[in-house]
Amino acid sequence: MTGSTSGLGKEIARVVAAEGASVLVTGRDQDRGRSVVDDIAADGGRAAFLAADLTDEAQRRALVEGAEAAFGSVTILVNNAVASGAAKDGPVVEVAADAWDAILAVDLAAVAALCRLVIPPMRRAGHGSIVNISSRAASMGTPGLAAYTAAKAGLNALGRSITADYARHGIRCNTVQPGYILHERRDAALSGDRLERVRGMHLTRLATAADVAHAVVFLASKESEVITGVTLPVDGGSTAVRGLTLG
Repeated sequence: MTGSTSGLGKEIARVVAAEGASVLVTGRDQDRGRSVVDDIAADGGRAAFLAADLTDEAQRRALVEGAEAAFGSVTILVNNAVASGAAKDGPVVEVAADAWDAILAVDLAAVAALCRLVIPPMRRAGHGSIVNISSRAASMGTPGLAAYTAAKAGLNALGRSITADYARHGIRCNTVQPGYILHERRDAALSGDRLERVRGMHLTRLATAADVAHAVVFLASKESEVITGVTLPVDGGSTAVRGLTLG
């Protein structure tokens, strides 16, 4: 699982492991990665960590080989990593060419590359589930995030393409599309009025990382083996319906 040393990815790794999957935790920070593995082990789960730069083909290949060496055949892939804040996004006219390339390299191209690497062993195993973590930005334009929005929209389309080509081989590909995820530290400074407005944009409560993790578990598991090619919003209905009107 990529991007699993902190935040949303860490919670997905924890929940997936709690459901019985063996998890290869990946990211750039070794200390954080080992901490996630220790937490999973303390809860009775099975995990290992490998650091990787997802823009490097040799390191991507090492991830897949490392997962096979640690746990056997790879039958689940969760793509959650996003480019770091060093790649500055913005309106399309203002995004530097190197920043555009850096964002798409991690958020889209690396996902496709990892899918290319895991689909052959999934075909040998006779089944596999790929779950890509997208964003509500893929469906609703967001000011100042041109590259991120383009990458996430591409991720949604990639899932459908993989489904078209490989579903008959027993390989499924689905996309989880989170909306605003309530974060205890990030949102601690939100004013009461601002928080109420954010809540008002949703028809149910605000989503948490655990809500996204449970959606990933379902789509990765045999309970969803007839579901493929879907983009599942986990966003309190905020993509389907505008909870607040403007003005």
